[in-house]
Amino acid sequence: MKMNNNISIEKNSEHSTVARQPSRGTGSKGLDIIFENEKFIAVNKPSGVLTIPDRHNESIPSLYKTVQEKYEKIFIVHRLDKDTSGIILFAKDEVNHKYLSQLFEQRSVEKYYLGIIQGTLQDKMGIVEEPIAEHPVHKGMMAVDKKGKPSITEYEVQEEYAIYSLVKLRIHTGRTHQIRVHMKHIGHPIACDELYGDPKAILLSSFKKKFKLSRHDEEERPLISRLALHSYQLKFKDFDNKDQDLIAEMPKDMRALLQQLKKNRN
Repeated sequence: MKMNNNISIEKNSEHSTVARQPSRGTGSKGLDIIFENEKFIAVNKPSGVLTIPDRHNESIPSLYKTVQEKYEKIFIVHRLDKDTSGIILFAKDEVNHKYLSQLFEQRSVEKYYLGIIQGTLQDKMGIVEEPIAEHPVHKGMMAVDKKGKPSITEYEVQEEYAIYSLVKLRIHTGRTHQIRVHMKHIGHPIACDELYGDPKAILLSSFKKKFKLSRHDEEERPLISRLALHSYQLKFKDFDNKDQDLIAEMPKDMRALLQQLKKNRN
């Protein structure tokens, strides 16, 4: 099954084949609002931020709290892992909350991610269909397990750089850590994944020949030091049966890594 449109690395590139970029709203308190109407808003969540408040420590910042400060009454529709960046939907009333939540539960939302994985895949397109369950030993982790819940991840390679690859992924189910577990299972974990791969930050010196540290810097700053996974696109029909195609631009750190990999490919 071939997924639509390739991904452009450069910001606002004229070579981008993305069909459309939704109008962006005006953010407040650090909110990056991708789209807003009278029924829902779509926010681009940064990596490292919880989607909802921590059950044990509500003083930890969360995207829900930040959105709530601006809109007061707001309803969370779905979640992303703390370390994953990208699109999160919030409903503005109970009717749209119920409708949008049902779309996710019924798998009527097309969910696309961008991930930078370790190495290169032999098959440039494929489907990983392996059940996932809680890890039998390590609390907070998941694992492929024949007794787990059915889980389907579709992937398509966008760019290859020998040591890393940019992959577009579509999840047909929504299991915890699904993409991370499936990529580890096929031997190509997401870059900088502290649970399922190599947690080390990626330095330019690790792949650039004759790298020299700038005389202004005392130590090298990493290109990226967080999970290289981004919720890129959501496609669905809203309450009024209108097609919604929402896109969250690739974060700066992921773009910076890809640009350097491209520049130093040979």
